[in-house]
Amino acid sequence: MAQYFVVHPTNPQKRLIRKAADFLRGGGLIAYPTDSCYALGCQIGNAQALERLRALSGIDERHHLTLMCRDLSEIAHYAIVDDARFMLLKRVTQQIRGGACRLPVVDRPNSERRIEGAQQALPPHRLLDER
Repeated sequence: MAQYFVVHPTNPQKRLIRKAADFLRGGGLIAYPTDSCYALGCQIGNAQALERLRALSGIDERHHLTLMCRDLSEIAHYAIVDDARFMLLKRVTQQIRGGACRLPVVDRPNSERRIEGAQQALPPHRLLDER
């Protein structure tokens, strides 16, 4: 079932964010805007949703996917980022659209297992915490 949400860019509606989060928790796929087009996304660790995403995109397991993080500090769970690189990433993300950008990083050992075994929960966020 398709759902369409128009979320305000500076004052996002909590009700719509919660609905989208529930949709993701239920195995749904989302299309979200990027700097140049739209991208498909699913909840981390949901193998069935990932299979549907790959099928819709026409890609196989060898294709690298983007891991969306709530903020820069979350990158360290999945990638190797020393202090110098972290400061560079921080400076770059602050200059580009308020911090939203894609950055190539080196995988941390066992990061695939961390992603596949991730809890079926969305990370804490102020819009989701206030029920």
